[in-house]
Amino acid sequence: MICDTCANYAYDDDWECYVCMVNMDEDDYGRMVAGGNKECPYYQDGDEYKVVRHQM
Repeated sequence: MICDTCANYAYDDDWECYVCMVNMDEDDYGRMVAGGNKECPYYQDGDEYKVVRHQM
């Protein structure tokens, strides 16, 4: 999983660290971690300049 580049991975001031902002339950998380699924179904590319580079 590449959480560092995900748009849902944000800094939480209360916890003073980066956390996943997706509201997933324990079952979803368990399937994602334990299963063969290496990609997060909630991943959103956080590169806001990707579209601009594509247009060039």
